[in-house]
Amino acid sequence: MVILGGGFAGLYAARHLYKAPVRVTLVDRQNHHLFQPLLYQVATATLSPSEIAAPLRALLGRHQVGVVLAEVTGVDTAGKRVLLSDGELKYDYLVVATGATHSYFGNDKWAAFAPGLKSIEDAVQIRRRILVAFELAEREPDPEIRRSLLNFVIIGAGPTGVELAGSLAEISRHSLPGDFRNIDPKQARIILIEGVDRVLPAYPDDLSSKALRTLEKLGVEVRTGARVTNINEEGVFIGTEFIPARTVLWAAGVAASPVARSLGVELDRAGRVLVTPELTVPGHEDVFVVGDLASINDADGKPVPGLAPAAMQEGKHAAHNIRRRLQGKPMEPFSYWDRGSYAVIGRGHAVGIAFRRFKQSGFTAWMAWLLIHITFLIGFRSRLAVLLDWAYSYLTFGKSARIITGPAPRLDRLRRAPALPEGGEKASLPESHYAAKASGAEPVTPARH
Repeated sequence: MVILGGGFAGLYAARHLYKAPVRVTLVDRQNHHLFQPLLYQVATATLSPSEIAAPLRALLGRHQVGVVLAEVTGVDTAGKRVLLSDGELKYDYLVVATGATHSYFGNDKWAAFAPGLKSIEDAVQIRRRILVAFELAEREPDPEIRRSLLNFVIIGAGPTGVELAGSLAEISRHSLPGDFRNIDPKQARIILIEGVDRVLPAYPDDLSSKALRTLEKLGVEVRTGARVTNINEEGVFIGTEFIPARTVLWAAGVAASPVARSLGVELDRAGRVLVTPELTVPGHEDVFVVGDLASINDADGKPVPGLAPAAMQEGKHAAHNIRRRLQGKPMEPFSYWDRGSYAVIGRGHAVGIAFRRFKQSGFTAWMAWLLIHITFLIGFRSRLAVLLDWAYSYLTFGKSARIITGPAPRLDRLRRAPALPEGGEKASLPESHYAAKASGAEPVTPARH
């Protein structure tokens, strides 16, 4: 059998097929499993990439799972083949866990100016942009350009956007002061933009309000009810208002992996597969879809969220049903156990809901978040070692992670950007995006807390 994707869902499916009478092969375009809930800390120079990623072969070796490093382009369900960019694989059973990718809601040209956060490469690129902005500001004689370099705009105030904003505010006010002579990093302007009327729209109103107050205490400028109409090399348009900013980050939404379209079945509006209660593709009991690519409701009729615990449970359940099929037993429907979700807003501050009913905020929520992450860590050296790393990063504000890679930044490139995109045209996020978020239908965020 073949598993597509080495995220939480794929990894758990592979591990729970250990000693089953099948030969398991896992395919991923990366050779590592990524602990995505902490990706924002790499992007904001708090942790190093090696602290949140581990090689798939090392994680799966003792489980007798083969690993293939390849790009999946589609699935031929009729021929029972996985199509790769450089070949194909046959399967008897298939688990599709290819996750999600960035979505700019039809404005794909914005990707060049506002990177999203889904991979180690994304995080390293964002980290470089942030650190280079401070370096260029240190040398920039023009006060207007210097101000634009010290303006950081984050679009989307879901968990990823809130965590990025809080972490970025902290490094500018605690990690970087004292490192520069010509600028004061504390003067950096962190702007968080959200299309609906509050941050963390998928959370209850009271937790959203607490998150807003914490962000404002950190110095983050929060703009709710604000529609982005264009992004270019010099900054962001909100309606006709222009915010000059050389660093813009995208946290407004994602879309399901395009592999879903090749399955030839009904998809939801986010491109996810409407799976059966057993997590199979309708009409194909040998094909399972799990994680962020699966659209399924829980026992209360609410959509199962795109969180790490949900992906783990789905991957494990897909493996369970495959074992039952091999034994000639009927498959069982999936039942989601909601352990809760958390959003971190700086050090020692978080908001969250545990087991659907217990609201938490402040340091208590932050400790719960910390313990949950330690529990969910999969093979990253030892949990104690990682906990010590986090404790060190907490005390030092990640000073050891502030490494810039790539060519040296150049000041002359700052003066090449046009004031407006060619023709001065503006685009905007569709109304449906804001309507979806207002209803609590947060865009899919893979492997969240």
